Amino acid sequence: MSVDDFVRALPGAALRGAVAWYSGYRQVDVAPARHRGLPSPYLTLIFTLDDPLVVAQQVDRRRAPSRYAALLGGLHTAPAVVAHDGRQSGIQVAINPLASRALFGLPAGELAGIDGHAADVIGASRVDEIRSRLLDGRHWPGRLAALETHLCGLAEPDRRVPAEVRYAWRRLRRTGGRIGIRELAQETGWSARHLQAKFRIETGLTPKQAARVIRFDRARHALAPAPHAGIAAVAADHGYTDQSHLDREFRALAGCSPTTWLREEFRNIQGGHWTPPAD
Repeated sequence: MSVDDFVRALPGAALRGAVAWYSGYRQVDVAPARHRGLPSPYLTLIFTLDDPLVVAQQVDRRRAPSRYAALLGGLHTAPAVVAHDGRQSGIQVAINPLASRALFGLPAGELAGIDGHAADVIGASRVDEIRSRLLDGRHWPGRLAALETHLCGLAEPDRRVPAEVRYAWRRLRRTGGRIGIRELAQETGWSARHLQAKFRIETGLTPKQAARVIRFDRARHALAPAPHAGIAAVAADHGYTDQSHLDREFRALAGCSPTTWLREEFRNIQGGHWTPPAD
């Protein structure tokens, strides 16, 4: 019997600000598919349920395709390609990169541009325990509650992220990446070079790269629910000079044009065309 199940949920108060959202999915006996994992302002944490996650093309093209029971990926500026043969299931967690130290004990810069085994960071025994609890759950609310409990257990307060980096990240998020980097540095009281160095350590991207990814992420989420509203209108609303500018950014960051992405990915269950609240 075919199954096509999907759910989204926000975190509880304890993880608000660290976790943006949870996405649970289970598909059985559906058409095989390939999905682009696009650049976004969030770290990606995925715990699979039934079958391993197959990354057919890594963000870092030098890395070989791999299969994951649990995946942890950093911020990136190129797409990955995830494939399934008609079955896939798991829970994806979107994580604020500035929460990486508190949740994983390391800055997000150490995860930049890669998708890796979550066990390498949080330990194989913990991954096995989390997946076991998720598999025991009969319904999504119970699975999500169990995962949130485990994530709360991981969290340890870490105040080593500089206040200036936190400020810069919030400003980039709240302006949709539409603030000049020189202006941003002046607001923090740091030089642009110093801000770039510290920001890269904590997020894995420079402020300019982060602005680009944030703007792209908002534009694609604006396109998804209203593809017939016009790519040119979305481009204008999100600070691109024209439709050609947005098209070039899509080709650079997604590996395809906006129209191709809409045609091939619009109904993908992991695409989840839902805009979470800004950090």
